[in-house]
Amino acid sequence: MGAVSKIHAMEENIDKGKLQVTIRSGTDNHPVENALVRISYTGDPDSFVEEVRTDESGQTPVLELKSPPLEYSMSADQEKQPYAEYTVQVEAEGYEKEEVAGTEVLPKVLAKQPVLLAARNITDSYQRIVIPPHTLFGDYPPKIEEAEVKPIEESGEIVLSKVVIPEYVVVHDGPANDPSASNYYVRYRDYIKNVASSEIYATWPDDTIRANVLAIMSFTLNRVYTEWYRNVH
Repeated sequence: MGAVSKIHAMEENIDKGKLQVTIRSGTDNHPVENALVRISYTGDPDSFVEEVRTDESGQTPVLELKSPPLEYSMSADQEKQPYAEYTVQVEAEGYEKEEVAGTEVLPKVLAKQPVLLAARNITDSYQRIVIPPHTLFGDYPPKIEEAEVKPIEESGEIVLSKVVIPEYVVVHDGPANDPSASNYYVRYRDYIKNVASSEIYATWPDDTIRANVLAIMSFTLNRVYTEWYRNVH
């Protein structure tokens, strides 16, 4: 379905979701006050549906935006996109312009979109980030199969003596056996949050969300406990 037809389809089945944008400086992480924030449908980025300024905390007001019906995110039917996609354009004095395309707004819940602004340089360049489709809706390759029982060293000992909650985890951006893929250090809390937001919808019942988050935490801590990535090389 094309961008314009998606918009028309959504107009026929309208619900409402909420969006709040937080703008911070990429240099010192301080909030950026009085930044101009324009919101548009991702399929029609030049037609703004909202235009607001950030407050002293670098935040916009909570904006109420159109979204598909709630039942779309409660169904296994992937033919109906359960969220609306918006483009966020940001301008602020002393910073480069920033655009985030594909911000997802689900009905009945608040979406929070952070934006980090880079200090303006001589070329006055333009930054653009594109958020890919949600993993529950987009067309992605299947997960790489793994053995349920992983081999361990001949000593028979687990790498770590006890389960620990790390401050950071190393995220390998590719298959485990691909040494050319990059490694990123990500805060553990941020990693869990980002994985959860990619694998579930915020409209699901609280108990369902909690169960999924606990499963994600358990899986991640198992990888840390056994230092799985290092052991598969």
